[in-house]
Amino acid sequence: MMVWLRWCCVCFPAWLFVCACLGPVMANERGFSFGREMILDTAPVAGSKRVPILEIDENGAASIDLWCASLHGQANVSDDTISIVPGPAQPASCAPERQTGDENLLTSIAQVTNWRRNGNVIELRGASTLRFRLMTN
Repeated sequence: MMVWLRWCCVCFPAWLFVCACLGPVMANERGFSFGREMILDTAPVAGSKRVPILEIDENGAASIDLWCASLHGQANVSDDTISIVPGPAQPASCAPERQTGDENLLTSIAQVTNWRRNGNVIELRGASTLRFRLMTN
């Protein structure tokens, strides 16, 4: 009985310490990645190396780089919900198919209502699902 009591007195605090250390790490794996660039999980448009990038800061400021244009907006992120209100796009001259791609992607971004994280993948869900990968460089 005494050995078991000693074992509990030593192992329980060690177990609490490990849990306390791993808690923030595991929460970070499931939480939204504020302040990190997320790249749209898609191939570049023919003739370009550019892929859309989204970054949302903790204060809700959103930076959106589309196929052609770039813009700022405002985001509201909570437990599993998200809303993004894009601002006006900075003018950019590019091919009509890229401009159409910008308009379609911007419409999809404005329609997102929920998000989910799975490792380095953030899914934004609304009328369509947009998959973004966290930049790891």
